[in-house]
Amino acid sequence: MSPDAELMIIFGTLHLIAVALGALLFVMFLRSEATKPWQPPDEDEDGGGGGSDRLPQRPPRSSPPGGLPLPDAVPPSTRLRSHERLRDLTPRRPRRPAREPAPQRRPVRR
Repeated sequence: MSPDAELMIIFGTLHLIAVALGALLFVMFLRSEATKPWQPPDEDEDGGGGGSDRLPQRPPRSSPPGGLPLPDAVPPSTRLRSHERLRDLTPRRPRRPAREPAPQRRPVRR
């Protein structure tokens, strides 16, 4: 059998499997039960009246949730309360001392 014929048989078999699976899904779809369309409940049930889209009123909380801050919580050293930059509020680090240039070696001629 030539390679072209083998390739045609492989593709034909794959197509037959795909058609069989598609037919199986279609039969399953036809046999499934139809659902009833949604209908709103009768007006006479539950005493009538509509609901509210607003949340129920809750009493205000006396303290914020979470309790006291942890003992290891440390406030920052600087606070940004105005239009200043953080760079202007923190002290500058000292500059490193400049290195002395290494003595240059002169090439020795031979």
